Amino acid sequence: MKKRIMSVCCTFLLIIGMLFISTNNAKAASDDPILDGSYLTHDEESVGYVTSFTRGVDLLASYSKCARLGPGKLFAGGTTIATRDVNSVRVTVLVERAKEGDTSWTYYDHWSKENVNADRVSSSRTLLVEGGYYYRVRCTHSAHLDLGSSFTNGVFIEKP
Repeated sequence: MKKRIMSVCCTFLLIIGMLFISTNNAKAASDDPILDGSYLTHDEESVGYVTSFTRGVDLLASYSKCARLGPGKLFAGGTTIATRDVNSVRVTVLVERAKEGDTSWTYYDHWSKENVNADRVSSSRTLLVEGGYYYRVRCTHSAHLDLGSSFTNGVFIEKP
């Protein structure tokens, strides 16, 4: 019972927090280049929230995150939250990279994590990466039969 109350409280706080955070940053006259929907930025971190649902019954909220930890170091991960305990809740994390002037993102790394009979899953890693690239994280989120996806803006990682 205590776990359930804590879960409901955390979910409520997450929903309230999402109401105050814009998922689409409007950049009227941005100088940042854009590649496949992601701005190529020199920000410290970027968070992307779920963009689509199929059905929308079990999938409550989801996000992907990437952050620069220093030259040659990248934090990448994602979280999936279901509305209730479901048979399977899963997050698949895909890391991509590109240089300014590229026409597409290229694969760098991926992994996934699944929790059974649970209402959330989270997975993250600290990666040692080659500097001089923009890195972004794309996640696929699933809770029972519901699916969603999210992606971040590109974060530039300096050479060590």
